[in-house]
Formats: sequence, C-alpha cells, structure tokens
Amino acid sequence: MDPSFRRLFTAEEANALLDDLRPMLGAILRYRARIVELQPALAPVLEKMLGNGGNRVASELLETFERLRASVRAVEAMGVLIKDLETGLVDFPSRRGDEIVFLCWRFGESSVAHWHRLDAGFAGRQPV
Repeated sequence: MDPSFRRLFTAEEANALLDDLRPMLGAILRYRARIVELQPALAPVLEKMLGNGGNRVASELLETFERLRASVRAVEAMGVLIKDLETGLVDFPSRRGDEIVFLCWRFGESSVAHWHRLDAGFAGRQPV
C-alpha cells in the first residue's frame, strides 16, 4: 500500500522547517496544557452558564481551543503530521529507497535525526 501524503520531505527539508515549527509546536503544547488546566473547572462553569449566559473560564477555554485548532491546522498545512499533542511528536512523510516512511521529530530535539516505517511508530525509530 502506498499512502498518499500532501508532501514528501527529505531530512534536509524537514530540518529546514524546524525554525518555523518549533514556535508553532511550543504554542500547541501551551494551549493543550491550558486546556487540561481549565478542564476540571468546566463542569460547574457549564452549570452556571445555563443560568447567566456566560463565564470567563468558559470563554478562555473556547478561545484556547480555537487557537489550538488553528495552530494544528497551520502545522498540517505544511504537510507535517502531528502524532502526539502532549509531547509535540510529529512525523514528516518521506521516502527511503522505494518505501514511504516517516522522519520523526519530537519537540525539544535539536534536529530531525530519526525515521520509522509507517506501521512502526515512535518505538521503531532508527537513526537517519
């Protein structure tokens, strides 16, 4: 099976995107953390909202969700696949010989230095 991806990256092309990708993924990780932080307060807020028409926490949560969604879409528009919002794990579709594979990078790593087969996941990472 040859999956269709918007774009295939070389390791050099993937590494060249990191200067743009790092701040985008940093924002995504912050938005996700804020959503997790606000979530426990959501149930009582929703109950109050039914009676008075709004709440600051709910508004912030909705705004943060929208920022997260927009940031994820911007990353995906680059052809990069977000695999884990908690750790900032992304894959870059690539070609290794005749095989389509993923170049793998996690937020905080200095460069795209690993790859794995489509069905292997993070545990199957190998050096580029």
